[in-house]
Amino acid sequence: MKLPFIDLAVIILYLIFIVLFGSYFVRKNRTSNDFMVAGSSLPGWVIGLSYFGTYISSNTFIGVVGRAFGTDWNYLVFSLAIPFAIWIGTKYFVPFYRHGGEISAYHHMEKRFGSWARTYSVVCYLLIQFSRIATITFGVALALNGLTGWSMGLIIIVSGVLITIYTLLGGIRAVIWTEVIQSVILFAGAILLLVIILVDIPGGPINAIKIASEHSKFSLGSFELSLSKSTFWVVFLYGLFINVKAFGFDQTYVQRYHTAKSDKDARRSLWFGGLLYVPISVLFFFIGSMLFSYYQTQPALLNDLKEKAGINLEINELSADESSSVNYEYASIKSTSLTIEEVADQALPHFMANKLPAGIAGFIIAAIMAAAMSTLSTCLNSSATILLEDVYKKYVRPKAADSEAMMVLRGGTLFVGIIGTIVALLIIGSESILAVWWQLTGIFAGAMLGLFLLGFVVKKADNVAAGVSVIVGILVIVWISLSSKIHVLPEFLQSPFHTYMSVVIATLSMFLVGLFISSKNFNNDIKL
Repeated sequence: MKLPFIDLAVIILYLIFIVLFGSYFVRKNRTSNDFMVAGSSLPGWVIGLSYFGTYISSNTFIGVVGRAFGTDWNYLVFSLAIPFAIWIGTKYFVPFYRHGGEISAYHHMEKRFGSWARTYSVVCYLLIQFSRIATITFGVALALNGLTGWSMGLIIIVSGVLITIYTLLGGIRAVIWTEVIQSVILFAGAILLLVIILVDIPGGPINAIKIASEHSKFSLGSFELSLSKSTFWVVFLYGLFINVKAFGFDQTYVQRYHTAKSDKDARRSLWFGGLLYVPISVLFFFIGSMLFSYYQTQPALLNDLKEKAGINLEINELSADESSSVNYEYASIKSTSLTIEEVADQALPHFMANKLPAGIAGFIIAAIMAAAMSTLSTCLNSSATILLEDVYKKYVRPKAADSEAMMVLRGGTLFVGIIGTIVALLIIGSESILAVWWQLTGIFAGAMLGLFLLGFVVKKADNVAAGVSVIVGILVIVWISLSSKIHVLPEFLQSPFHTYMSVVIATLSMFLVGLFISSKNFNNDIKL
């Protein structure tokens, strides 16, 4: 498919603007402190919009819309847990980091448990960022591939290069201010997309809501007390623990606490950005449900979506050299067996390619790219900060001159951008972006949060307690995440829990084991 010139022009103009705007801040990056925390000079509302921009990514635009299209609103429960996590974050974590003075979220882990705890946390954090960069870049590629037919590999590489350039030059100021602009663009793009769907659907909004309701598209999931399925409670617990981890132990958030002018601005930014995301996530789920209703009223369009998805699946199963020999007739026949859930992530790109007027498609694509770029730039900057503060200054040159630190920050940005792009190329063909991201986050984040809470809450927890707890946490995560996939294991050894529970059960297991080992007198152990 050839993208109309006006759409292509909109995309190119947006990319040029955002790269130039981000690069503009290079003149303000005279020191490493400027690059990492913008001289602690930013107002709360700006930082809050940057938090919002971090939450919204191509995973939201493509993954959330696709999830609502293919299933229901069960994943929205993740967002409903955010206010509870924000309360914990503003009460305990913001003052802890602001008064501690360390830019790195993991520096205090060494003071509590030794070098190994800091190194372990850094490794887990970087793995999460590589996964995040990969899934978000893949989401952009999926959308553009569906609209243009361009190679997904080429899209991933170009996206990675452009985002790395302005993050490399502009530092945290570029990251935060571009996120402000991108937040406005993606919100406008989402509203415009919803209006087009509702105006064009036969019977209008009332009929669209009726169709979605008849197919249980607004369900938040089962309320049964089961931990083996993706129930309301499982997703809520997952959302609570992941967001507590983010606000308390994620460098992308902790670093921005230090960019605020005051403690009050730092707390206000967290409330503003987090609470703004809740209604916006409802908007994206609603778009997915309305898109489902639209395709239900357009059988020919739905069949075309399945056929295109069948061809894409066939191509993804082949190597690059074999892709030209794809059997289109076989792929077309194969597509008839595909379910709504299997084609869900391709629904929005397909709709945009077939139903959006010229110019509008380019703006929506720019909004998707804005969502991705805002999150990716944050990942790159925070990861580079960690590489400087927790790797280079610790293991190579503790008293590195500021010019040397700037060189490491820019080199670290480039390194993380390259690795994230490579991982994105490796996950081409994954069925659900959101599912992949959630599973990877649960695996890498589980033992991090347990270790952090042990050190933060239990006064007498020592190195031995922390070490045993981490081993327990890793074993629990591996058991929950992988035991059901090892078919040679007897059924009684396989985990009965849903994979989203890995972060919850691992965290609680680590905390309780550490608490038990630390002291016989539990009453004096906990500090809040």
